[in-house]
Amino acid sequence: MATGSRTKNRAVRAEKSRATRLRIVAAASELFAHDGYLQTTMADIARAADVAVQTLYLSFGSKVAVLAAALDIAIAGDDDPIPVIDRPSHARLRDEPDCAQALRMFVAAGIEIIERVYPLYAVLRAAAADPELAELLDRNKRLRFTTYETVMREMANKTGFDRRLSVRRATEILYTVVSEETYGLLVIEHSWTAQDWSEWAHRSLRAELLTT
Repeated sequence: MATGSRTKNRAVRAEKSRATRLRIVAAASELFAHDGYLQTTMADIARAADVAVQTLYLSFGSKVAVLAAALDIAIAGDDDPIPVIDRPSHARLRDEPDCAQALRMFVAAGIEIIERVYPLYAVLRAAAADPELAELLDRNKRLRFTTYETVMREMANKTGFDRRLSVRRATEILYTVVSEETYGLLVIEHSWTAQDWSEWAHRSLRAELLTT
C-alpha cells in the first residue's frame, strides 16, 4: 500500500511539474514574440507564469533553455518527447506510395508547423548575434535539414519522383521552399495567405521533384 501511495505521489508531482513547465513555456513564448528575446527577463517570465524565479531556474537553468524548449514544443505541437519523424503523421506520409500525394501531405504538415514556429524563429534570428542563440539557430536548421533529408529518401522510392535528382539536391529544394525564411518573405513581408503559400509550395515542388 505504501509503495502504491509513493508511486501515485510521484506521478502527481511529475504531472504538476509538467504543467508548470508548459505554463512557463507558454508565458515565455508570448513575451519573446511581443517584446523580443533580449528585452524579456527571467523575472518577466516568472511573473507572467506565476512562478518564483527560483522555480524557473530549477526547471530550465537559463533563458536560452526556455527558448529552446519553446521552439521544440512549437515544432512538435506538444511536449511529448517524440521526434516529428516518429509520429503517426509521418508514418502516413511514409506509407503513401504516390509521391505527388505524399508531397501534398508533407507541405500541409510543414506549413502548419512553420506557422506555429515562425514567431519564435524570428525572435531567435533577431538575437542570433549572441553565440548561444547562434548555436540554437544552427541546431534548429540542422535538425530541419536532417528531417527533410529523411523524408526525401522516402520520397525517392515513391511513384513519380524524378530519379535524375539526387536525394541531397531534392532535400535542398524542399528545405528552401518549405522554410521559415520563405514563409517570412511571402506571408509576413508580402501578405500572402497561408493557403496561397501552401499552393505555391506544392506547385513548385511538383515542378522540381516529380516527373510529371
